Amino acid sequence: MDELRAISTFIRAAELGSFNKAATAQGTTPQAVSKNIRQLEHYLGVRLFHRTTRQNALTEDGQLLLDSVRASMEGFAGALNRVKNSARGDEGLIRISAGGAVGRKVLMPLVAEFSSLYPGVIFDLVLEDRSTDTVGERIDLGFKAGNAPTSQVVSRWLFPIQLVVCATKKYLKTHGVPQTIDDLAKHRCIGYRQPGTGRPVPWEFQIDGETSYRSMDFIVCCSDPEAEMHAVLSGIGIGQIDSINATAELRAGTLVPLLIPSTSDRMGLYLYYAQRTDMPSRARRFIDFAAERLHGGTNFHMPDKELYAIRRKGQKSKDPG
Repeated sequence: MDELRAISTFIRAAELGSFNKAATAQGTTPQAVSKNIRQLEHYLGVRLFHRTTRQNALTEDGQLLLDSVRASMEGFAGALNRVKNSARGDEGLIRISAGGAVGRKVLMPLVAEFSSLYPGVIFDLVLEDRSTDTVGERIDLGFKAGNAPTSQVVSRWLFPIQLVVCATKKYLKTHGVPQTIDDLAKHRCIGYRQPGTGRPVPWEFQIDGETSYRSMDFIVCCSDPEAEMHAVLSGIGIGQIDSINATAELRAGTLVPLLIPSTSDRMGLYLYYAQRTDMPSRARRFIDFAAERLHGGTNFHMPDKELYAIRRKGQKSKDPG
């Protein structure tokens, strides 16, 4: 006996009060409904219906069974619908990994917009500046700033990340404007320290189409890129800030870009995910959504023309840097 089908048929016959109506509702025959009910009665050892030519009324045992199983069947049907909706992408969990600044500045606006479109989707955001085991930590997708991911994942380039040397107007007015990269040695510089190694990160420049690195003497060194930017915003010194953090401040005029011809944009923001055939459609939908919103965009990247315009507006000196 198919117990689930027998219970479902019993509930439908009890609610409609007729084997014929139950058969019509289930797309089967009255004989098949009657057979299912008989099998269930035989299995339980009780009579479930008083049968007449006009209707089928529940016995006391039948009413007891109906009261016992109807709520469970409704819960079962609800569970099936939730899984079905989850498979379609309407509901369920998406687990995303990203660095702290990327998560707060790039990812959060995407989550807010996607949630308004698909309110049944739940997000679990792992915002840490470290490599993430996508399989071990059940990560559906991640965002990586820097070089392309090297592990066995599919990656999609979204936009370039510039490393912009910048300072406040107040600092430049007090300490002067560096004309060349070598001039930076005369200035108070803010740096970034890799959390994993504890080593200060050299500044990176593009010179004649080649990437060049300079180790700087930092008066303040931070292990958090947003703290590094806030140190620059406070006027302590000059920093080389990534465009994810710096773009809004540069466009607002609170920071002035320097040494623009040497600005490096070798790095990028990448979206990555494991190659799997059973990826939930909601995750695939978010991947396509994020790529459409971010690919090639300028919310976190500025063309040189815009950097020069910001520079002219924010700094009146005639230096060519």
